[in-house]
Amino acid sequence: MSKPVLAAVIFIGLVLVAVVYSSLGLRQYTCEVCMEFQGRTNCATASGTTQEEAQRTATDTACATISAGMTESIQCSRTLPASVTWIE
Repeated sequence: MSKPVLAAVIFIGLVLVAVVYSSLGLRQYTCEVCMEFQGRTNCATASGTTQEEAQRTATDTACATISAGMTESIQCSRTLPASVTWIE
């Protein structure tokens, strides 16, 4: 294998390692949120760089399948979660 090809392979490998490392570093908080809305229940898991971001994302994801339309989605997301479980 020639030196330029070897250098390119090493460079690409380092870039991939950096991308994976930085991506994993973003998920500092993970939680599962269970929502109850109009007699329906759904749970979702999400990760975020802050606890608020993780919980908001999990709440919105859980509400997406138990609400119909934007108005219900907003109402659901403003409802207190039935449960919040933090995952390490």
